[in-house]
Amino acid sequence: MLSGVSRVTAMEGSRHLSRLVGAPVHLKCENLQRTGSFKLRGAYVRIAGLSAPERAAGVVAASAGNHAQGVALAASLLGVRSTVFMPVGAPLPKVAATREYGAEVRTHGQVVDETLHAAQEYARATGAVFIHPFDHPDVVAGQGTVGLEILEQCPDVGTVVVGMGGGGLAAGIALAVKALRPEVRVVGVQAEGAAAYPPSLAAGRPVALAAPATMADGIKVGRPGDVPFKIVGDLVDEVRTVTEDALSRALLLCLERAKLVVEPAGASPVAALLTDPDAFRGPVVAVLSGGNVDPLLLQQVLRHGMAAAGRYLSLRLRLTDRPGSLATLLGVLSEADANVLDVSHARTDPRLGLREAEVELRLETQGPVHCEEVRKVIREAGYTVMP
Repeated sequence: MLSGVSRVTAMEGSRHLSRLVGAPVHLKCENLQRTGSFKLRGAYVRIAGLSAPERAAGVVAASAGNHAQGVALAASLLGVRSTVFMPVGAPLPKVAATREYGAEVRTHGQVVDETLHAAQEYARATGAVFIHPFDHPDVVAGQGTVGLEILEQCPDVGTVVVGMGGGGLAAGIALAVKALRPEVRVVGVQAEGAAAYPPSLAAGRPVALAAPATMADGIKVGRPGDVPFKIVGDLVDEVRTVTEDALSRALLLCLERAKLVVEPAGASPVAALLTDPDAFRGPVVAVLSGGNVDPLLLQQVLRHGMAAAGRYLSLRLRLTDRPGSLATLLGVLSEADANVLDVSHARTDPRLGLREAEVELRLETQGPVHCEEVRKVIREAGYTVMP
């Protein structure tokens, strides 16, 4: 059904992650899929299964980005009219892309839950078929084709690591992989601030989070879907959580080492490998589920990732207030190969002595070891580093 519709996405080896894990690590590049994520697969299978009267009524969806684009393109390819509700603050590039794929875009609500409610009301009022992003057997089946491709591209895979929001992708991959290779481990990954699966699995039923919070919009889902929850409970071997720092570092690694633009949700499997590299039996396949990252968010995440990786160093120093003092300090930093990003120079703080000045610096370094070297050089030059 998906032949000629979705791409068989590339699988790239990662030498850096392989060294870290101690086994081969491959990246399944769904960020290079049409529309920039795996969502086209499930959306197409779902819409293709509609009856002629259902197709004539059109389809409706709610999404902040990836699902919106997947539904828009799938509907266009099948000749079905589509309406997509998106939050008022949705990134403009995602709104524009959804329109370009052929959907009528309507903005409603500040959060996805409000947008979802509006789309369901529209479906009841017009008869359009609501296309859920993860809670339907056809959607799960479509996402499962990622698992089939993984087994074809890496037949000896030992562990598949995949990000989880509602659970559609993880459920589909687990169904496909376990049916053919039941010994392969499937590990789901959630952001710490939006981890609905651990408490839900403990309770034996889907449990809603009060206020999920994470930069990874693609997996920021407050409640597991009923359909994927049962499959995940039966077939996914483990669900892990990762911090925002780990997500930032993973995104930065994908960009710097793999030359791949990946959104935070898509980088979550890499974040899990960075957090606990000894926990995964190789060969490992990490599914990069999407690459639709807003440029402004990418800029923020990259800064955060560099800070989390020890690439930034912030210092506050006292020095003698006389001409040339700041220039001398900057010369010391230059000799230490530290790149100065920001300087704040204060002379009028009441805490300062008569002949003192205070300088706040933000430096770009080469990593944690270099940070310590810079601190040592500054101390040896006679400067006092303030706490």
